[in-house]
Amino acid sequence: MAEGEIAIGIDLGTSYSCVSILEDGQPVVIPNEWGERTHASVVSFLEDGTVLVGNSAKRNIITNADNTVYSAKRLIGRFFFSDEVKKAQAVMPYRIVEGENNSVRIQVRDSVYSLPEISALVLKEMKAVVENYLGYEVKKAVITVPAYFNDNQRQATKDAGRIAGLEVLRILNEPTAAALAYGFGREITQKIAVYDLGGGTFDISILEIGKDVFEVLSTAGDTYLGGDDFDDRIMTWLADNFLKEHGIDLRLNKYCLQMLKEASERAKIDVGKDAVANIHIEGICQDPTGKVMDLDATLTEAEFNKMVMDLVQRTFKVCDEALQSARMTAADLDAIILVGGPTRLPIIRTSVRHYFQKDPMAGIDPDEVVAMGASIQASSLLDAKGEHYLLDVTPLTLRVGTVGGYTDKIIEKNTPIPIERSKTYTTNRDGQDKVKIRIYQGESNKAAECEMLGEFEFSGFRIAYRGEVRIEVTFEIDTNGIVHVTAADVETGQKTSLSSGLTEDMIRDAQEKNAATQLARGEAA
Repeated sequence: MAEGEIAIGIDLGTSYSCVSILEDGQPVVIPNEWGERTHASVVSFLEDGTVLVGNSAKRNIITNADNTVYSAKRLIGRFFFSDEVKKAQAVMPYRIVEGENNSVRIQVRDSVYSLPEISALVLKEMKAVVENYLGYEVKKAVITVPAYFNDNQRQATKDAGRIAGLEVLRILNEPTAAALAYGFGREITQKIAVYDLGGGTFDISILEIGKDVFEVLSTAGDTYLGGDDFDDRIMTWLADNFLKEHGIDLRLNKYCLQMLKEASERAKIDVGKDAVANIHIEGICQDPTGKVMDLDATLTEAEFNKMVMDLVQRTFKVCDEALQSARMTAADLDAIILVGGPTRLPIIRTSVRHYFQKDPMAGIDPDEVVAMGASIQASSLLDAKGEHYLLDVTPLTLRVGTVGGYTDKIIEKNTPIPIERSKTYTTNRDGQDKVKIRIYQGESNKAAECEMLGEFEFSGFRIAYRGEVRIEVTFEIDTNGIVHVTAADVETGQKTSLSSGLTEDMIRDAQEKNAATQLARGEAA
């Protein structure tokens, strides 16, 4: 294949990322130089100014805690005042600070980074993995996001791709990508559910696969629920027991907290594999006399299942919602596909089997299937006579703010995209010289219960009596699930639009910073 004729598929995950290309018509996951196929989404800023990304960087979460950023995906596209950011500030060892317009920034030593800049370093590593394998530069990519990501989160992910020097061909929903990998080249006609439980997010999508057509019927999700929450339950259990036994609260020290977190993640994997986890953390802290203390505990599968059962049940509430939107029952489905590392846990597999009344599909790698689907779509977008059609939906209702803190529904959730809708508004008082237009996503008619995407002011129209000036607002959702809003004065045709994400200047500066950043090479994890 000639240089430059390739587009890569990247699964940019909360905990791990993965990259794939199409080789000889088949999706292939590309390993790094140590043969690792999935890479921790961890960015560690080293003393010498270089940046370590991936599994080697993960070790630095404890040894270089202040300067090592992980789980950035939980923060991307969120406002500084949001609950998720407050939660992260309480537990993350790195510094989360406020940027302009309520944005979130990460401070590392003397530098301040936006979330898209952090994610761009993970993407830069994924790009480097492929370039190292192919021997030439790649410039185009499809990047996946949780189906339930809102517009701000999608735009920020697209910005991250651009900062990493990639032309982002498409922002693709993770469950849709998984379905694409499952149905690719199989000529099947099926209704399927993709149950996608990642490190930080949960999604379910119901799709209908016909010959070369992949149609999403409905999607639902929870962007606050993932494998990290399972780790947190183990962490709380370990910390509570240690406090009871020794009177020391390990959660008060961020260093101890990190050791607990790492041990909890290991315990979750061990209990899933071996039905028991023997937890040993050497030198976790010192007692008041200065004696170094270890932590030892044994976690059985029964105990673990009891502590996470409510989280598992939460996923099925979301599944109920998706099936209801698709006007289907579990019995109508032909196959269930599990995506994301936590779906390897027996409790998830058993519960999914029980809920859907059928076994999930075997032989699908839950860590790699999303990246593989992304590479299939990337290749198809490069090729004008692409082999398949993807019909996706918008996961959230698009709304516009009205008087008294309420909202008007414009585009209903689960509406096929791309789509465009227009609505005409009039001025609501005499002599009005400007209108403020606020855009929201969410399922409540109360603005406070929805996610605000942004607001813009429209002025310069004729000053007249109330109701005389008509303003047409056009709402468009593109194939990436990204929202574009334009307001026009019907009389003069004058227009203004809402822009989200980083400004072009910010992106240019970030691109230069990213290009100048050298990736350190770690070692096999």
